[in-house]
Amino acid sequence: MAVSVFASFFPLEQSEGEFLKLLSGMVTATRTEPKCRRFDLYQSVGESRGYHLFEVYEDEAGLGAHRETEHYKDYRARVADMLTEPVGVIVLEPIDAVG
Repeated sequence: MAVSVFASFFPLEQSEGEFLKLLSGMVTATRTEPKCRRFDLYQSVGESRGYHLFEVYEDEAGLGAHRETEHYKDYRARVADMLTEPVGVIVLEPIDAVG
C-alpha cells in the first residue's frame, strides 16, 4: 500500500535561500528514486513563511529506502540549523485517495 508523508518547515529568515537550495536538491534527487511516486514542494500562501513537502512512496519499503539515501542523510544533517522549529512530519495512510 502507498505511503504518504506531509512535512512542514519554517525557515529562519536569514536561512531561507540556503534552505530552498537544499530542498530543491532533495526534490531533484528524490524524484529519481525507484519507489517515489511524487515529491512536491509547496509554499504557504499569505504571511506564513512555511514550506511543505507532499511525498508519496510505493510502499513502506520505498519510504525506508528514501531515508537511507545519501541526499536524505545530508539534508537531515543540515536542515535543523536553518529552521525556527523542528520539521513537522506526518505519515499518512490513504482512506479515499486518487492515485
